[in-house]
Amino acid sequence: MEVKTFKKGMRVPHNKHAGAGALADCPAPSTVYIPLAQHIGKPATAAVEPGARVRAGTRIGAADGFVSADIFSSVSGTVKAIAKRRTPTGSCNHVVIENDGLYETESLPKLVDRSRESLLARIKDAGLVGMGGAGFPSHVKYAPKTLVDTFIINAAECEPYITCDYRLLVECTRETLCGAKMLADVLGVPRFYVGVEDNKPDAINALVRVAAENNIPADIIALKSKYPQGAEKQLIYAVTGRKVPVGKLPADVGVVVGNVHTAFSLFDAVENDTPLYRRALTVCGGSAVKPSNLWVRTGTTYADCVDFCGGIDDGCVKMISGGPMMGFALDSLDYSVTKTSGSILLLSGTEANTLQPSACINCAKCAKACPMNLMPMYIDAYTLRGDYASAKRFGALNCIECGCCAYTCPAKRPIVQSVKLCKRKIRELGL
Repeated sequence: MEVKTFKKGMRVPHNKHAGAGALADCPAPSTVYIPLAQHIGKPATAAVEPGARVRAGTRIGAADGFVSADIFSSVSGTVKAIAKRRTPTGSCNHVVIENDGLYETESLPKLVDRSRESLLARIKDAGLVGMGGAGFPSHVKYAPKTLVDTFIINAAECEPYITCDYRLLVECTRETLCGAKMLADVLGVPRFYVGVEDNKPDAINALVRVAAENNIPADIIALKSKYPQGAEKQLIYAVTGRKVPVGKLPADVGVVVGNVHTAFSLFDAVENDTPLYRRALTVCGGSAVKPSNLWVRTGTTYADCVDFCGGIDDGCVKMISGGPMMGFALDSLDYSVTKTSGSILLLSGTEANTLQPSACINCAKCAKACPMNLMPMYIDAYTLRGDYASAKRFGALNCIECGCCAYTCPAKRPIVQSVKLCKRKIRELGL
C-alpha cells in the first residue's frame, strides 16, 4: 500500500502507551457537571430547571441559533443547579445533576428512513459535533453551500499519546465505517477515504477487511507517521493533492473532512437512537499510573477519570487537556469531560518542557518545520514589539497552531502563544 504525506512537518515521539488496552467503562460520579458550551458557536441555553428529573439522553441544553448544538444529560437523576464553572479555555454555565445510579435512558425517536434529509436531521437532533477537538456543529458542516465531491475520515491521530480514535477503529470498525458511510450519504459522495497513519497497521488491516466484508465503499489510505498529518489542510493534500487556499475552507476545494468519533456517534444515534452524551478518552503520560482508554460520560470530571486509572505519581510536572502539541495546560483536574475531550495527559519532568525561553537565535528551524510555509520567528518577533500589522503580513492568521515551531525551537520560544495573542490583537484592532 502506497504511503502518502504532505510537505514539511516533523517526526515526534509517538508515546502511545495506552493503545494496547481495550476501552474500559469509567463509572460516572455521584454528581456530574455538564457544560452548556461543548462546541464552537453559541453555547446552548439551559432547557431544564433545578429540581427537574432527567434521564440519560434527556435534552438539558437547547441549541441557541444555527451554529450551536443540543446538550444531553449523561445520567439519570435530579438537576441540582445551573451554575457557572470554569473550563480549560474560560467559563460557562453547567447543568449540575445528582446521579441516582439507575442510568435510566431516554432515546431519540426511531429513524423512519435513511434519506439525506433524515440523516442530517438526526445529526442535529443527536447534538453531534466535530469530536476531534474543534467541536463545530455537524449539522452545519455536513450541509455545505458549495459542491463537494470528496469526503475524508481523519483517522491519522498524529498527536503523541492519544489513542482513543485508534481503539474505536480496532474495536468498533464496522460501526465507525457505517457511520462514515452515512456522513458520505449526507454529502452525496458515493465513495469516501479513511486516512490512517502507518504506525497503526492493525487498524489499517481491520478497516480494509471490514470494508470489503460489508461492501462499504471506502478507500483506506496509509499516511506517513509525521506531525501534523491530521491537520485538515495537510490531510487533504496528502490524500487528494489539493491545496486549500489561504482564507478558504476545505469545502471550497470540494472536500469535507470528518472525525472518527463523529462517524461512530452518528451510527449510535441512527442504529441505537442514542444522542451524544459519552465519548472515548485517553488518559496517558509518564505520570499516569495506568495509561488507559475510557468510555466516559460527559460531565464526569477529569479527576474522576484519572482516579479510575490509578491516579498520578509524584513526578507529574504538567497536566494537559488534549494533545501535548495543541492542548491546554491545566491548573487542576476540576474540569468536566465534554463532547470534544480527547485526552488527559499527565507529563513527567522528562516529558514536559520546563525550561525558560531565551532569545531567538535566527536558526530558522521553525520555518523549516512549519507545514504552512510560514516564518514563525518573524511573527513572534513582531508580536513582542506590538507590531501586529507586520505579524499579519507574515501570515499570523494562516497559522494552524500545530506547535511544530515551538517544539523544534532550541531557544524554547513560546511561539504558538505569541501567535494566539497576535490573532486576538488583530481582531481587537480590526487590522
